Amino acid sequence: MKTFQMGRRALLGAAMAFGLGGAAIADGHQVVDSIHFLIPGGAGGGWDGTARGTGEALTNAGLVGTASFENMSGGGGGKAIGYLIENAESNHGTLMVNSTPIVIRSLTGVFPHNFRDLTLVAGTIGDYAAMVVGKDSPINSMEDLLAAYDADPNSTAIGGGSVPGGMDHLVAAMVMEAAGKDALGVKYIPYDAGGKAMAALLSGEIAALSTGFSEAVDLANAGEVKIIGVTAPERVDAAPDAMTMKEQGIETEFVNWRGFFGAPGMPEEQLAAYQDALTKMYDTPEWETVRARNGWVNIHNNGDEFKAFLEDQEQVIGDLMKKLGFL
Repeated sequence: MKTFQMGRRALLGAAMAFGLGGAAIADGHQVVDSIHFLIPGGAGGGWDGTARGTGEALTNAGLVGTASFENMSGGGGGKAIGYLIENAESNHGTLMVNSTPIVIRSLTGVFPHNFRDLTLVAGTIGDYAAMVVGKDSPINSMEDLLAAYDADPNSTAIGGGSVPGGMDHLVAAMVMEAAGKDALGVKYIPYDAGGKAMAALLSGEIAALSTGFSEAVDLANAGEVKIIGVTAPERVDAAPDAMTMKEQGIETEFVNWRGFFGAPGMPEEQLAAYQDALTKMYDTPEWETVRARNGWVNIHNNGDEFKAFLEDQEQVIGDLMKKLGFL
């Protein structure tokens, strides 16, 4: 971790310029004064939960003074990425959450921007994927879902909060392929982020939902939905009754990383302050409360390590997409 040797006047100047915490001067605890989190999807999705959970932990732990949040859905996350790039100079106080879809963007080449156009701050968590059905659905397991699919594929639509070919579609296809089905035969219904996809499941528009585990766990524990399969190597404590895919004979595991990106050209001192706050967050009980509640796993890498991780993800996800026929 980079450290800085500054006089009091220089440090105060940096705090004013970059939003570094005034309390850092007073007690050496607060690291950043404020962070504005940009969420490239609607409320209730995985990006939304990750940004708000991270902000909750950082502020409750006293590492960040205040956190604000802005949902900017559209273009499968592309609208927020474009906004951050086009308005870089006025957004160095902003961190945008993203995940595997930003790697998929670079692989498909459909969109003009990808992670290389942004400042790489840190990868922070992993979230297992889950297959979910409504509480009153006759489907209670992956065996039931596969039987329904075999009987009538067109009536067994699986929805998700990503565009066709995106994260949730990829997971649904991966699970079906591992179960011996045609990966591209799945009737996938896309929604604008996880919140709307979950609403579609609850209203009966779709038979099942491909989503992040953390996006379903609260509703599952409240009895509103049933998690019928998780892509974790073993059951997750946050929902111990939910069976893994492997328990049901479907040999597949997958964890979707999430992390934070800044506008291009972010000053080094500001980048280091954000990375310092996120690094210190892992040692706080406030973070463990948020992490355990969502069933996340810690996947932490900063700067160059984050870049290497993303480039490795390009290879792994690219190979998976080619295998499933998405590329």
